[in-house]
Amino acid sequence: MANVELKKIVKRYGDVEVVHGIDLEIQDNEFIVLVGPSGCGKSTVLRMVAGLEAISDGEILIGDKVVNQVSPKDRNVAMVFQNYALYPHMSVRENMGFSLKMRNRTKDDVERKVNDAAQILELEDYLDRKPSELSGGQRQRVAMGRAMVRKPDVFLFDEPLSNLDAQLRTQMRMELRKMHMRLSTTTIYVTHDQIEAMTLADRIVILKDGHIQQVGSPIDVFERPKNVFVAQFIGNPPMNIMEGTFKVVDGNRCVVAGKSIFPVVDGKAESLEDGTPVLVGIRPDAIKMGDRIDKLPKEWSCQGEVVVSEILGGQSHLEIVIDGENELIAEVEGRVLAHPGEIVPIGIEFDRMVLFDPETTNALL
Repeated sequence: MANVELKKIVKRYGDVEVVHGIDLEIQDNEFIVLVGPSGCGKSTVLRMVAGLEAISDGEILIGDKVVNQVSPKDRNVAMVFQNYALYPHMSVRENMGFSLKMRNRTKDDVERKVNDAAQILELEDYLDRKPSELSGGQRQRVAMGRAMVRKPDVFLFDEPLSNLDAQLRTQMRMELRKMHMRLSTTTIYVTHDQIEAMTLADRIVILKDGHIQQVGSPIDVFERPKNVFVAQFIGNPPMNIMEGTFKVVDGNRCVVAGKSIFPVVDGKAESLEDGTPVLVGIRPDAIKMGDRIDKLPKEWSCQGEVVVSEILGGQSHLEIVIDGENELIAEVEGRVLAHPGEIVPIGIEFDRMVLFDPETTNALL
């Protein structure tokens, strides 16, 4: 087991810098997820930790040892790829034990470790099959088993579930989380899927254009995004963002957005001056309907006109216009049978509202 530390890591391809001085400390046994849009540098960072990409500047430490010049095979990390990378002519048993065989481990040792991993991953009935005889989810479990038998200090996962269908992805997320709970191995996981990030991570690292935007627990980055990018990248549907102006009306702090007046809860952005332009962020799930409105202060209630309503099983998404101009996406529990043009009562949890600086797009704390 080991902690991992990145100190001002830079990656350049020729004159083009794609990772810009990243600093990150990963604790022993922690499950860290690197998430961001395509091209943000997350897979490059993972490959540098693995030793598959040389770093241009900075230091990488694994277990307090600088590994910049250490070859991939000597870093004691195990990487699981998107495409499984299994040997088609070998059985599941042979695939899982291959790396141990190459390290001249005894036959009994290889068999014991393969059997232990197969039991954890529920592959015992498939050990004599070839990869072509397995489903996508089973192949991915074999790839994980091959990594597990090495007892690495660090697991590295590069979008391992992206080739699976939605149902299998959900199942495999559970398998990954259970595996981490059993093994307690430091894990760095790369994905562009925010649902994977939110459900798997102890902490999420959000990247954009080779820069870290925010590091925090799933709840931290969801409820307290540091900038508009994080606010709209994390969460599906994304956070509603509106232009407004901070005002003090009759001694009450509020934001005026067109005809809408949103109360600013005490403790939020207390240094703002009257007349300051702001961006207002409201999470779709902070908009309430039905009897849930009764649990909010009366001044947090208003009416909205339904534009579109979508029923998604146990929840509904609605596009609602308030005060004739501000469009909000609401994510509410239950099946809401609302028709376009219908006027409906809504409540908004303004204690969860986030204000941003329009120029920097950073949160105003």
